[in-house]
Amino acid sequence: MAAGRIDDVGIGPFRPAHAEAFYRLNRAWLDAHDLYEPADEVQLADPQGAVIDAGGAVFIAERDGEVVGTAAVAPHGPGEVELLKVTVAEVLRGTGLGRRLVEVCIAHATAVMGAHTMMLVSSSRLQAALRLYERMGFRHRPLPSPLPYETADVCMELLLLARSKPAGPT
Repeated sequence: MAAGRIDDVGIGPFRPAHAEAFYRLNRAWLDAHDLYEPADEVQLADPQGAVIDAGGAVFIAERDGEVVGTAAVAPHGPGEVELLKVTVAEVLRGTGLGRRLVEVCIAHATAVMGAHTMMLVSSSRLQAALRLYERMGFRHRPLPSPLPYETADVCMELLLLARSKPAGPT
């Protein structure tokens, strides 16, 4: 796979044919940062059942028929969704594909799920991801309790209504 450009990357909904690549890409970054936990396995092994059938969505980035990124959004509470399993193939990191995947999740959360808040839990080991979320307007908040992940030490949220309001008169 050629590095660097995302002009020819398409993002669309998860299909069963994506299941193996979804698992592989997400397991790779979790293992690389020593973050894999049994709670991850539920979503990795069955994104259809764990995310989509629960009212969420999984998005897949593909280039030349190869899965090169994933992101998911799942209901978390009244009007709130959780962003999860955002990853980009190593060769395309730093190209803006992660941002595009998160933007697709934000658009889906507001337009389809009617959410006003998007939250995420992460790890301070993932500094590049945290910087992306901060640049996109996510703000740090206290960790929720209980939390299914022992390695999660960061919680962030993005107020979606503020992003989607049309500009007023100037």
